[in-house]
Amino acid sequence: FGLQALLVVTVTLSSVIATARSENDVTGEDAYPPLWDLAAESLQDFPVKDNKIAINAWNYQERLGVYKTLLTASAKYFAAFGPQNSGNILWGLPLQHGWQYRTGRLADPSGVTSCGYENGEPLCQSVRSWWSCMNYYLAIIPFLGAVEAGLFGQLPYEIEILPPEEQRDDFCYSVKDCWSRMPKLMDDWKAFFEVNNNKAVSSAHFSSFNLDDALGLMWKAHTTSIAYGAPKFHDSLKYLSDPEANFGEDWANAVDFIAATHFCTDLPTTNNFQAFLPQRMLVEGDVLPSISDFSSQQNRVLVSLRALHKANKSTGGFLLKLWQKVMSTEAGRKMGRQLIESLASS
Repeated sequence: FGLQALLVVTVTLSSVIATARSENDVTGEDAYPPLWDLAAESLQDFPVKDNKIAINAWNYQERLGVYKTLLTASAKYFAAFGPQNSGNILWGLPLQHGWQYRTGRLADPSGVTSCGYENGEPLCQSVRSWWSCMNYYLAIIPFLGAVEAGLFGQLPYEIEILPPEEQRDDFCYSVKDCWSRMPKLMDDWKAFFEVNNNKAVSSAHFSSFNLDDALGLMWKAHTTSIAYGAPKFHDSLKYLSDPEANFGEDWANAVDFIAATHFCTDLPTTNNFQAFLPQRMLVEGDVLPSISDFSSQQNRVLVSLRALHKANKSTGGFLLKLWQKVMSTEAGRKMGRQLIESLASS
């Protein structure tokens, strides 16, 4: 059973990567999230209110600015891995968020408000959006963890994240607040930024900086964020169509498998990898594997993600544990990536 289970994982992930490679070679402006050039680049670009830097995380452009400050402040650590900060492994976060915005996944899925719609409030991110709420834990928590780790140095003001209009208890709004409410999650993100900072600055040539170690810490924090948010926002799936809700859960499950390989989330790799993701919300009537306006590759990948989720669920999570065990060493992860790539290119 073990070999069969590993083959399910390998074939599924190879299908994903093969599709990504065949469908996308992103260059130029399309390589960046929508409105990237308009987003804040430093904390000084955000407004100060009552002696606090105030950030509206429910505005797409401001949440994007949070990501941009992280990319800018951490650029020095990844200079050796690609020009113009393209080798920064934090690119996966804003690029995923940009895809969510572009495909309408941040808008109010209940249709009660105009939040997130072109003819209403296009930059608004709805607190009723499962994607937007899950992303909060992959944007604001990493950001506050970086603040605590000293990524931005000594700040003249405290950071305050403005609350949404509803579900306020599901989120935290400052370094102190987040530490008191979700210490494990904050600790994982702080550890990522802290270790990178300590290792990188200890050498003028960054010789002690290990990309695999950095990816391991980043993916650990990433999967912890998803594990924390998934049960909290499960009820938000009710606003989505059944196909879209299934896809969201399938994608969250797949991230655990991808994370185990320490998949590189730099700019070019993430852009290529995201090509297989559906470019619109799934709706009732979308039946896999024959969604007419999706390519055969996109249909196949969605089917594969569904099969992977079902297989992992039916084994009580054993499939993931087995995969993680195989990927528990650097040599194992390298072999896993090579195996996937060889299948993808065959």
